[in-house]
Amino acid sequence: MILDALTPFHIAFPVDDLAAARRFYGGVLGCPEGRSAADWIDFNLFGHQIVAHLKPGGPASVHANPVDGHDVPVPHFGVVLDMPRWEALAERLRAAGVAFVIEPYVRFKGQVGEQATMFFLDPAGNALEFKAFADVGQVFAT
Repeated sequence: MILDALTPFHIAFPVDDLAAARRFYGGVLGCPEGRSAADWIDFNLFGHQIVAHLKPGGPASVHANPVDGHDVPVPHFGVVLDMPRWEALAERLRAAGVAFVIEPYVRFKGQVGEQATMFFLDPAGNALEFKAFADVGQVFAT
């Protein structure tokens, strides 16, 4: 599969405050807003449709699994970017004062699947991961 030919994905996720979701996804992450209603908002996340749905109490608690010496939050979602956009996003998040669950770094260094990664939470506690590969052809390498 050629990565450039991927079709956009769709994901719906719970938030406990739509105004906070709008500020975070629209303002901090820079996602253009699409349709919305009283209890949901569509955002364009690098060409993918994500939908914040109002759910009082927010998401369920996050579990973590050990990966490369870090506790990776599960569940999580995000996008694989090219390295310049990943670096720009990391700087944008730092400038906005976003607290990282896992600070931006390169994992699996020198191994198959070497990747830059970062994890952080949205205001409702949903975990997000953004990655970049020096060789995007290794996204599915084993």
